Amino acid sequence: DTACKNRPLDLVFIIDSSRSVRPEEFEKVKIFLSKMIDTLDVGERTTRVAVMNYASTVKVEFPLRTYFDKASMKEAVSHIEPLSAGTMTGLAIQTAMDEVFTEEMGTRPATFNIPKVVIVVTDGRPQDQVQDVAASARAAGIEIYAVGVDRADMQSLRIMASEPLDEHVFYVETYGVIEKLTSKFRETFCAANACALGTHDCEQLCVRNGGSYLCDCYEGYALNPDKRTCSAVDMCAPGRHECDQICVSNNGSYVCECYEGYTLNPDKKTCSAMDMCAPGRHDCAQVCLRNDGSYSCGCFEGYTLNPDKKTCSAVDMCAAGRHDCEQVCLRDDLVYACACYQGYTLNPDKKTCS
Repeated sequence: DTACKNRPLDLVFIIDSSRSVRPEEFEKVKIFLSKMIDTLDVGERTTRVAVMNYASTVKVEFPLRTYFDKASMKEAVSHIEPLSAGTMTGLAIQTAMDEVFTEEMGTRPATFNIPKVVIVVTDGRPQDQVQDVAASARAAGIEIYAVGVDRADMQSLRIMASEPLDEHVFYVETYGVIEKLTSKFRETFCAANACALGTHDCEQLCVRNGGSYLCDCYEGYALNPDKRTCSAVDMCAPGRHECDQICVSNNGSYVCECYEGYTLNPDKKTCSAMDMCAPGRHDCAQVCLRNDGSYSCGCFEGYTLNPDKKTCSAVDMCAAGRHDCEQVCLRDDLVYACACYQGYTLNPDKKTCS
């Protein structure tokens, strides 16, 4: 991919279309602009491009806010017409400051730290005072590249351009070879990207920062004091999670769980009490008694719960105090019957004897 994806710019081309630039040469400038657009990572959030055309007057062909795709930009470039007449380079740079590098016209706010870049393409000597204007532009944080063609005055180019001059002043003999500057600018704008090349020492994420880079971490991790490695954040610390009952840390994230006797609801956060006495959920031998998300075991009448709290044993119904027979109690599994001593007979109440 020949497009530069490394550094967003607010980039303004200022092209000379004075009388000395012949129509066929101006077409070469437009081809150069189109090829430059092809090498850039153009977009609303990446590199924004504006084009200005100047001679004795200045025309903003399109500002930074107009086009965010290459096809539209290149189509607009193809329709640019030369203005002819003089070479008011200083006026063009001043207009860029006043009318193009404004937030209303699409320049990103200073807090975004997006470089402001101007590329001036000219074949002549400025007919106005370019030195002070260029100095003001540079002081305002605008980086200026000066491209001279054929008859261009090298001294004027050097007065305009940003330091270091050997990286900001370019010269080509004719408009016919101006396209060869495309690769030169691509190298300039796509300075070695440590994040892309993998030459960084970040443990998790590498974030390009101007000509350097910063390390960052995945969600759920925090950057350690060494600014390179990451440690998992305790996602289960109070206030960090939204689990109803139990939070379980899970590799920089977390999952919710429930206390015994509760089940996780479909929202994966809250819990509902389960019916612990549903078939197959308990181990009671006879009776299961629900108890707020838990359970206890009980026994049928005539049985008593064993020490294991699960199984039951039959009670001796004829044990003292458990029956109401007057004389003799006869056990019959879980029931009993009354009887009388020899010489007595059981009364109709089946309990007392005569």
